[in-house]
Amino acid sequence: MTEPPRIHTPGALDGEDDLDRSLRPRTLDEFVGQDGIRDQLTVSVQAAAGRGESLDHVLLSGPPGLGKTSLAQIVAEEMGVRFVQTAGPALERKGDIAALLTALEPNSVFFVDEIHRLNRALEETFYPAMEDRTLPITIGQGAGAKVVTLDLPPFTLIGATTRAGLLTTPLRDRFGIQHRLESYSAEDLARIVRRSAGILGIQLDDGGAWAIAARSRGTPRVANRLLKRVRDWAEVRGSGVVDEAAADAALTLLEVDDLGLDRLDREILSAVCAKFGGGPVGLSTLAIAVGEEADTIEDVYEPYLLQCGLLQRTPRGRAATARAYEHLGLDAPRAAAPLF
Repeated sequence: MTEPPRIHTPGALDGEDDLDRSLRPRTLDEFVGQDGIRDQLTVSVQAAAGRGESLDHVLLSGPPGLGKTSLAQIVAEEMGVRFVQTAGPALERKGDIAALLTALEPNSVFFVDEIHRLNRALEETFYPAMEDRTLPITIGQGAGAKVVTLDLPPFTLIGATTRAGLLTTPLRDRFGIQHRLESYSAEDLARIVRRSAGILGIQLDDGGAWAIAARSRGTPRVANRLLKRVRDWAEVRGSGVVDEAAADAALTLLEVDDLGLDRLDREILSAVCAKFGGGPVGLSTLAIAVGEEADTIEDVYEPYLLQCGLLQRTPRGRAATARAYEHLGLDAPRAAAPLF
């Protein structure tokens, strides 16, 4: 069954996930990090608003949790238009897309999350909608079928994807504005944590903010999640203040180490190092060894391990680096993959 779209009016929050959504920045000025993207979007939004036009279609790519959805909502907020949200897997038939597009108000922002998972057969429906603001509808079947073209109001399609390489070229080229979000610095994450603490009413000092930021894997979503868990520890076992000692104790309880690795991250590394002699080992074999889906390892866990230089991909499979052995406190064999 198709998931109904989420429709938001600027300045309003609905009852779903109010707490998490309250942590989202509401304007480009409030958005921390991604300075180049923020500046470019500011110019584009102000130019479109000044002309009284809808913003050109926008493609936002990058790892999960970096703020793609927040930026899409901010664009709608800054433009003062309606925000309609859906996801690629939820669009199962051409009729689903037609129903959403024909119901849009003028200049609305239509946000499609995980757009790379959109059914390929449905992509063609977006082509005339994005280029000409028209929607061809086939009525009837066989020789008696005829095509009726519906006019659409001006709108902005914002697509978000964690795997831009899976988008077809015709779809990707129809986005006039394309940005890739990168991981955040510890300094930016500390600023985000301080802002979130202020919204949630958490007493947080600089040491606590930096301790959380350093273990947040360069991701604001992770930083906010850890902040809430550290707050719980501080209220139950601490003084109620999130300082460096409280953060360290809480994150140790959560099995999050100094690099931000959790238990499954370390299990993956341990399997490669201890069970398979440092690798190389195939992804499917590694998935069986740790009891996790291969897609989950590849999409969720592996990117950060690669980024940290703990794991590397080879033509024959995954291999641990010397740094992985050092992090786990193991002796590295001579065959361990070098850290490049």
